[in-house]
Amino acid sequence: MHPRRPDGFDGLGYRGGGREEPGPGARPFGSASELGHWVTSPPDIPGSRNLHWGEKTPPYGAGTPLGGAGLNEEPNLGAGGPGAEQLNRFAGFGIGLASLFTENVLAHPCIVLRRQCQVNYHARNYHLTPFTIVNIMYSINKTQGPRALWKGMGSTFIVQGITLGTEGIISEFTPLPRELSHKWNLKQIGGHLLLKGLTHVIAMPFYSASLVETVQSEIIRDNPGILDCVKEGLGRVVGMGVPHSKRLLPLMVLTFPTALHGVLHYVISSIVQKLVLFVLKRDNSHNLPTESSASVQSMLDAYFPELIASFAASLCADVMLYPLETVLHRLHIQGTRTIIDNTDLGYEVLPINTQYEGMRDCINTIKREEGMPGFYKGFGAVIVQYTLHVAVLQLTKIIYSTLLQNVS
Repeated sequence: MHPRRPDGFDGLGYRGGGREEPGPGARPFGSASELGHWVTSPPDIPGSRNLHWGEKTPPYGAGTPLGGAGLNEEPNLGAGGPGAEQLNRFAGFGIGLASLFTENVLAHPCIVLRRQCQVNYHARNYHLTPFTIVNIMYSINKTQGPRALWKGMGSTFIVQGITLGTEGIISEFTPLPRELSHKWNLKQIGGHLLLKGLTHVIAMPFYSASLVETVQSEIIRDNPGILDCVKEGLGRVVGMGVPHSKRLLPLMVLTFPTALHGVLHYVISSIVQKLVLFVLKRDNSHNLPTESSASVQSMLDAYFPELIASFAASLCADVMLYPLETVLHRLHIQGTRTIIDNTDLGYEVLPINTQYEGMRDCINTIKREEGMPGFYKGFGAVIVQYTLHVAVLQLTKIIYSTLLQNVS
């Protein structure tokens, strides 16, 4: 089997002209285009390069500063110098990292209190506005300490990892597509949505265990291990582990609402994200930065459309599916002998003793006993969560803009 490299290749000592004694098949590589055949470009990573709207990473030697320079010439780094080039290159990465940090870490207290309000059928205060949410967050933090608002964060990361891993494994060993191609059809869309539904169903017992960890009161809660979420999920599948009451719903009853919520959340967020990206692309198409008039603001704006679209998609999906999420969480928590914080006072605990027979019974019971606002208990936490997300994104943008202006 012959090696797929030029005969004159000599590792790091290769100079394009062959060895000291070139063989009959050796030939020099005298141009950048020929060298580009053997040098591959790394994949596009959002925020890792200073790309503008709609650009792709060009191949080595084609349309890049290195392409216009000879092998012995220095590439052009631009007017800003190497410092501005490096800072501009990592600007998008830093903004995206700040967005992920806000979504998964900084917003976790809002997620904890939001879930506690959703499953608290005793509550008289529905916390539909952010003002009451902030007040109860302060009370819980004062009586139980900061850990009360950060509980279960490790298990949420584990569930996300299980979901992503399951999706990758299923798509690898089945014909179900993980991503839709440009020439998609109804069959491909159906297979893709089926993959999403199966992924949520497989991760369902671990999601239940993570939900219990996030709503369980810190007053009576033991210190759970990192992998307790996995152990509890497996125990619920095989019917072993922590004892539950007879009101615990079988996993088969939870399958449909869990898959429905996961698939609808994905569909809504995908549609909104595509629409927002289309609008932003259309509005900014006449303001594309060029090499001669590239400003700091335009360079930063090149990274934000995708983040704004992702933010809007997640917000719309959470708001539209909030009533279904309330029903889903109450079904998952039933029969787990969970004791939650009193979201009316902030310094007492309450048991969860619901007796729903299924999704339809849960919907009818909430509508009859708590009214339509009962489906939106804790909605103020969503407002606080996404307001915080916007503030962090805007603050990060201002910081990077200031740094780039100082360097340039």
